Amino acid sequence: MTDERAPGLVLHSPGGTRFHFDPGTLCLELLPTGGPGPYARYEVLHRPSDLADWAGRSRLALPPGAVRITDGQLTAVRALRDALWRLTAARAAHGPAAGDPADYAVLNRAAARPPLAPQIAPDGTPAPPLPGDGDQLASAVARDAIALFTGPHADRVRECGADDCRLLFVDTSRPGRRRWCSMERCGNRHKVRALRARRGQPEE
Repeated sequence: MTDERAPGLVLHSPGGTRFHFDPGTLCLELLPTGGPGPYARYEVLHRPSDLADWAGRSRLALPPGAVRITDGQLTAVRALRDALWRLTAARAAHGPAAGDPADYAVLNRAAARPPLAPQIAPDGTPAPPLPGDGDQLASAVARDAIALFTGPHADRVRECGADDCRLLFVDTSRPGRRRWCSMERCGNRHKVRALRARRGQPEE
């Protein structure tokens, strides 16, 4: 069983517009589910089933029933997500050495647990992992974050260049000049504004 979708998530802007957002890695796909401080109003992980649904829509593409998640595990994943928000935002603003040691501790504790067990299909393609639980799902996300923060793209963690967008991504493009969370949304909005500015038209 394979999944042919492009990696990333389908998100909705405050105005209700759907757009594709690929942050470049699994751990950063968790961030749009909510977060600390002002991001708490975007919370969507209210029940264990919400986290299972995210796991199906993420680049893990887990089928229904692949993870068993308790209320306590959901709380732990939300704490991991909040720590990842702070660490990723700090790195985007200040570079790879930034971040609170307490947040790194949260990340390391999650990664210390066994991750989801990968599987391979007879045709050589990836298959859904063995059934696991919320702790294993958190470990998979945390290990992915550690690989990002210590890997070749550690200095390419970015915040979207739009003034009113805080989505975070890793720039895996060869030239390393990605500016926008999504060309469908913020990239196109920038092009429209630049065109209006050249024509002397006011913004709507």
